[in-house]
Amino acid sequence: MDDYESGSYIRVCDIEKYYGNASNVTKAIDRVSFQVEKGEFVGVMGASGSGKTTLLNVLATIDRVTAGHIYYENTDITEMNEDELSEFRMKNLGFVFQEYNLLDTLTIEENIVLALTLQGREREEIRQECMQMLKLLHIEDIKEKFPYQVSGGQKQRCACARALVNHPKLLLADEPTGALDSRSAQTLLETFTDLNRSMGATILMVTHDAFSASYCGRILFLKDGKIFHELVRGEKPGKIFLQKILDVLSLTGGELSHAG
Repeated sequence: MDDYESGSYIRVCDIEKYYGNASNVTKAIDRVSFQVEKGEFVGVMGASGSGKTTLLNVLATIDRVTAGHIYYENTDITEMNEDELSEFRMKNLGFVFQEYNLLDTLTIEENIVLALTLQGREREEIRQECMQMLKLLHIEDIKEKFPYQVSGGQKQRCACARALVNHPKLLLADEPTGALDSRSAQTLLETFTDLNRSMGATILMVTHDAFSASYCGRILFLKDGKIFHELVRGEKPGKIFLQKILDVLSLTGGELSHAG
C-alpha cells in the first residue's frame, strides 16, 4: 500500500446523497465522514431508511454521491467516469450479498474462478488461487457440485470465496447472514473473522442484526443519514460488546434483531 497523508485505507469525506427532484428531495446521506484502516472489520447499523444501504452502494461504486469525496488510498472514486469505475470495481472490490448471486449453471468451483477467467489470467494461476480459497473456506469437498446441491451456508461461503479470490482492497457485505439459519450465520461470521485476522482482509458489513455486528471490531450507527454513534470493541468479550450494541440500538428507535 502506498503511503499518503492520512495513512487511512479508505477516507469518506463529507459525503451527501440526495434522491428525487426539486419538489421532492430525500436526503439519504447527510454529510458523513469516517475512515477505515487497512485490515479493519467495520459494521454499519441503523434502522430501515437510516442510509446504511445507500452508504454501502456509494462505497461499492454502484451509486454516486451528490457531494463530497471517497478515497481508496490516493484514488478519488467520485471523480471517475463509468468505465474507470467498472475497472476499479473489478480490481479492488469484493461483494457478498444476502442472496448469494451464484450462477446455477456453473459448479461451485466455476463460480469462484469466473472473475479470474474474465480477466484473462493464466490457467495455472487461476487453479492455485481457487484452491487456496476453497481450502480457506472449507468447501473443497463440494467444488464439483452445483449451487442447488449445497446448503445456504455453503453457498454463502462460495460467494465469499468468489469475492476474495481477487484479493480485493475491500470486502463489502450487505446483510450476508440474512438468508441463513443461526448456525450457518455463526459459521459465516467466524469465517469473516478468520479472513480478517489471517488474510488481513478489510471488511465493511451492513447489518441490522446485533449478533452479527458483535463480530466486528468497530461499528458505525446511522440515523437519518448521519453517523450518530460509534462503538469500538477493543478487548471486550463478545457478550459484553453485544449488550453495548443492543443498548445503542434501543436509542435509534429502529428494528432490533438478536439472532444469537
